[in-house]
Amino acid sequence: MAAHPIGVHVGPGLTEDNELDAGGPLARAAEMDADGVQVFLADPQGWTQPKPRPDAADLLASDLTVVVHAPYVLNVATTNNRIRIPSRKLLAAHAKAAAAVGALGMVVHGGHVLAKDDPAAGVDNWRKTFSRQAEDGGFPVPLLIENTAAGGNAMARDLDALARLWDAVGGFGAGFVLDTCHAWAAGWDLATAVDDVRAITGRVDLVHLNNSRDPQGSSRDRHAPLAEGEIPTELLVEVARAADCPIVLETPGDAASHAEEIVLLRQALA
Repeated sequence: MAAHPIGVHVGPGLTEDNELDAGGPLARAAEMDADGVQVFLADPQGWTQPKPRPDAADLLASDLTVVVHAPYVLNVATTNNRIRIPSRKLLAAHAKAAAAVGALGMVVHGGHVLAKDDPAAGVDNWRKTFSRQAEDGGFPVPLLIENTAAGGNAMARDLDALARLWDAVGGFGAGFVLDTCHAWAAGWDLATAVDDVRAITGRVDLVHLNNSRDPQGSSRDRHAPLAEGEIPTELLVEVARAADCPIVLETPGDAASHAEEIVLLRQALA
């Protein structure tokens, strides 16, 4: 495995009939000479259960770093039972499916509570999620909680909110994903972000290395190519170097542009 594995988000890589789409994630990684892939196991905007993948054995046997991203709709923090309870169940199902493809971990957004709610309720709902899963032996892959770009009632937008969340879930072995676009949008200082997060969580397990189309503190989650956004490219490289962990690019672009970004990063981090 590379010293700093650089993966690319490739989506499900499957057709609606659960067949490989143009060779699937492994073909996409080869096309871009990537060290890893980040995949969805079902519709990221839906509530469908993940199906066994036709390439599960190949992903498991490959030397790629495989990361699974949970559906965006999941929100285990919310006080809305009609969202929280299905979110917990689907989170467990996706974690089991992530283990079947040999995933390093599963990325899940920190979520939020309603405007009328005390964020402490969301923190406690996260604690209950881990606690109840622990009664069944825990999650089969690490859950990697990702910082988000906007929302005063979000669990992982601000560093002080992240500290409250980690007090509740850190003891369960929760991991952390630092998304540079989200951090920039939330007004974080990227020059110190890795140290700031580690002071709270003790860890950074994965970096989503994305530039931003918008100014710092905009609260807008709009990704840009590494060398074309508002964040200086050298600052993104420094985040990757400081984190010293696997990287996933979620930048817009085609295979050729992603291959160029991978070369840029490899040279900068060599």
